[in-house]
Amino acid sequence: MDSPTQNTSLQRLQNVEKRIIRVLELAGGVMDELANPTGPRKEFINNHCREFMKMIKDIQVTLRDEIKSACEYRPFEKCDYSSRISNEICCKKLEYVLSQLDAMKQTIDEYQATI
Repeated sequence: MDSPTQNTSLQRLQNVEKRIIRVLELAGGVMDELANPTGPRKEFINNHCREFMKMIKDIQVTLRDEIKSACEYRPFEKCDYSSRISNEICCKKLEYVLSQLDAMKQTIDEYQATI
């Protein structure tokens, strides 16, 4: 499957991308063979289908491993980002409420000045 030199997740995903391209080429080759006016060659289709299925299995295994690895990796587990953002949002809401209260006070003061 993956050689030992392909150790980073990005390299493994790039390898999966290449395999997906090869799978599409195999599928296209089979479609071309099926459309052959003289009829499809059984051994050609069998070989392509066998390689197709092997590559699909390899792709599934690699993607499953990458997903599992990504789920286990939690670099932001102790990050306070969400609480900081929540606090900033609350501050913005308070600023907005204060501006609305100031506008209401100004309207009341203007109304009382006309009476």
